[in-house]
Amino acid sequence: MNIGKRLQELRKAHGLSQRELAARAGLTNGTISLIEQNKTSPSVASLKSLLDAIPMSIAEFFANLEEEPQPTYFYKADEFIEIAPQSDGPAVSLRQLGNASTHALQILDETYPPLADTGPQSLSHTGEEAGIVISGEIEITVADQVKVLKTGEGYLFDSRLPHRFRNISDAPCKIISACTPPTF
Repeated sequence: MNIGKRLQELRKAHGLSQRELAARAGLTNGTISLIEQNKTSPSVASLKSLLDAIPMSIAEFFANLEEEPQPTYFYKADEFIEIAPQSDGPAVSLRQLGNASTHALQILDETYPPLADTGPQSLSHTGEEAGIVISGEIEITVADQVKVLKTGEGYLFDSRLPHRFRNISDAPCKIISACTPPTF
């Protein structure tokens, strides 16, 4: 998916200038311009801020716009939808199971390479989220609490609390998570 083009189309469809969107999202208009030209990729937190300003969820942003003629119940690994923008640094992979915009639950297969994180800004959105670390370890900050979780450990919290995920180890971390409603 061309993230820059998609963002530009949404911005224009909502009658927003780059400056207006930047002000609403707490970013610079130069950053918006670079993203729309695909000269830089937004962090997960920045993309969330941009979409909150429109408003739209990340799931809706990456959803396939065509409706399937028949419901799909089963998915092969290569049919998951990558909803995290990729960048030059260590990129977080958030692979979504199905089209979360048509369900009350969002399931993600998350991979955090060494030193990858969800961005310098904390995330915050309506709902609850939970996950289990399948391999590796991850540092999670929720409100004023910070914890490093290892394989087999999990988390569950109100997503309105500011939160951030960081892999501070030298090995990849894999998490299977759920969020309801799918607002992320």
